[in-house]
Amino acid sequence: MSELPPLNKETIQAIIDEKIDDNTVNQLVWYYLGYRYDPTIDKWDASNVAPEWRDEYLEPPNFIEFRPPTVKLTRSIPKENKQLLKQKLGFKGYKIGEFTPVQARRATMANWLLSYMEISSR
Repeated sequence: MSELPPLNKETIQAIIDEKIDDNTVNQLVWYYLGYRYDPTIDKWDASNVAPEWRDEYLEPPNFIEFRPPTVKLTRSIPKENKQLLKQKLGFKGYKIGEFTPVQARRATMANWLLSYMEISSR
């Protein structure tokens, strides 16, 4: 995995603004879910991944390309954190018909990362 940007509001905004490439966005979520890549054995280590993720995804899922893991990510955000993009970044959402599935998935990933930050700061 390449060097990841810091987990902060600027990075989250850059995800929404599509200034960070899809692969790096995936890697950020994988990292904070607990996935680690071991290049010496060319395998993913999921030992620090929560069982509800590890049992279904022994290797990190591609959130950008596939809807099911993104739905799971959405469902894992606590109810009180569902509107963090709006509350913390003033994100107004996308207009119907003017956004792509990839943009919607990136917004979900950004909100999950904000939720992770919120929970970790307690």
